[in-house]
Amino acid sequence: MKGPLFYSKILLFGEYGIIKDSKGLSIPYNFYNGALKKDENPSEEAIKSNESLKRFASHIQGISNDIARFDHERLLEDVNSGMYFDSSIPQGYGVGSSGALVAAIYDKYAFDKITVLENLTREKLLTLKTVFSAMESFFHGKSSGLDPLNSYLSIPILINSKDNIEATGIPAQQSEGKGAVFLLDSGIIGETAPMVSLFMEKMKQEGFRSMLKNQFIKHTDACVDDFLNGDIKSLFSNTKQLSKVVLNHFKPMIPMQFHELWEKGIETNEYYLKLCGSGGGGYILGFTEDIQKAKQSLSDYKLEVVYNF
Repeated sequence: MKGPLFYSKILLFGEYGIIKDSKGLSIPYNFYNGALKKDENPSEEAIKSNESLKRFASHIQGISNDIARFDHERLLEDVNSGMYFDSSIPQGYGVGSSGALVAAIYDKYAFDKITVLENLTREKLLTLKTVFSAMESFFHGKSSGLDPLNSYLSIPILINSKDNIEATGIPAQQSEGKGAVFLLDSGIIGETAPMVSLFMEKMKQEGFRSMLKNQFIKHTDACVDDFLNGDIKSLFSNTKQLSKVVLNHFKPMIPMQFHELWEKGIETNEYYLKLCGSGGGGYILGFTEDIQKAKQSLSDYKLEVVYNF
C-alpha cells in the first residue's frame, strides 16, 4: 500500500504575524514529501511513526462531528496493521512535516471531503482550515491549519486575514534570475510549541504589541504585496526592514550562533534573513538579489534555492 504524495510548504511571509491578522503567503515546496504506507518488514523509523499515528488516530476520534467526520474504523484498522507516514520532510524545520501528515490522513479517511478539483470558494477554504487546525493541534497545541491546507491543495495560499484566505498565483520564476529565496540549514531542530508560547508571553507587553502592529505587520503586509506584484526593488527594501525588526524583537527565536550572520546580511546587503516558521532552529529563510554573492558570503552553510527572481 502506498498513498498519494503530500508536499512540504514554505511560509514566505507571515510567521507570527498571522496569529495577529497580518497577511501571509505560503507556497508548496516539492523538494520534500510524504505518503502513508504499509510494509511487510517495517524499519525502526516506520515502527516509531506507526506508534505516533496510533496516538494521532485517538486525537482524531475526539474531533467533533460538527467539524469533520472520519472513517475511524478503517483508520484504526490500518494503524493497527502497521500503517506509517513515510516522509522526507525534516521535522522541526519549519517546512510543514506535520502538515503533510494531516493532509494525508484527511485525504484518505475524511467523509464528505472537499477536494482540490472543486471550485475552492473562500467558505470551502475556511472549512478546510478549521478541520486542519483541529487535527494539527495534536502536534503543536495551537495550529492555524495553514500548513496542512497548503500541503493538501499544493497551491500558493494568500492569507489576507484570519477569516479571509484565497488560492493565489505567484509570479513565474526566472530560472536565469540572480535574485533568489533560499533556505539556510541551521543544523538545529526547532520546537514549535515553546516558541509560540514565548511569543504569547511577549504579547502581554504593550510595547511588543505596538511594535508588532506598527513595524512587523506593516513590513510583512508590504512584502506580500510586493512579492505578488513582482515589485522586486520594493520587496528587498521591505524584507531588509523585516529582517531588522526580527533581529531586534525576536532574538530568542533566532539561534544564538546566527545573530552575527543575520546582522552581517543587513549591513552588507548581500542577503537578508528571516524566520522560517516559528524559529528556534530548523531552516532560516533568506532573500538575496545575487545568489552567487550570498553563497560566497554563507559558504560555511548549506543553502537550498526555493525560488528565483
